Amino acid sequence: MDNKQRDESMVRIVKEPEIRRNEILDAAERLLVTKGYEQMAIRDLVDELQIAKGTVYHYFDSKQALLEALIERMVAQIEQRALSIAHDPHLSALEKLLRHFASTDQWKLAHQSLVMQFLRVWYDDENAIVHRKLSRAGVKRFVPLLSQIIRQGVEEGVFTTPYPDQAARMIIALRDDLGTAIAELYLSEGGKSSIVPQITQIVNATSDALERVLGAAPGSLPRTSDEELVPWLFSSASPT
Repeated sequence: MDNKQRDESMVRIVKEPEIRRNEILDAAERLLVTKGYEQMAIRDLVDELQIAKGTVYHYFDSKQALLEALIERMVAQIEQRALSIAHDPHLSALEKLLRHFASTDQWKLAHQSLVMQFLRVWYDDENAIVHRKLSRAGVKRFVPLLSQIIRQGVEEGVFTTPYPDQAARMIIALRDDLGTAIAELYLSEGGKSSIVPQITQIVNATSDALERVLGAAPGSLPRTSDEELVPWLFSSASPT
């Protein structure tokens, strides 16, 4: 039986569009972790879900569109965590900011295998357009939340910046650059443990820069150590 006959012979089960779309994304996420983006094919999704190829293309017209949707879903999940923190009336501004950073890092740690696979394609020149597009989407989602936190911090006297909106954009840019620097170093060196001191320095330099942007007291944001970074970078979930 050829592929066309195989597709047509599959039992057609009608599902709500959002349910089917998420099933495809869930399967793509699993395949991304187990096979990697370059090796993953639309046929793999068809085989795993036992659906027609046309069903996949109905929701995603290319593998790149599928990648973009996966990243958008990741950002949306992180945003939901950030919203609950930003709107918590019992937290100080500094607590909110630290929890915002920690929540994002915890999500990445919980999905480390997926995140590591994304690193391999996220900074590829072929995906530069997707990267820029989703970076702009991240700015749109998170600038209002961070601006709200910064304004609260100014009122509380822990931040002194007169430019909350611009400071929020700079925070996102600095965090994005941090991710880029870590990814480039990690991938170029093949994940060698010898890069840990360099990454520690980059992380701590970013914390220093964030304090300056916010007009916060030196040491307001925690610094990290080599020992704290090792589990994140070299756990059993990391690619070999």
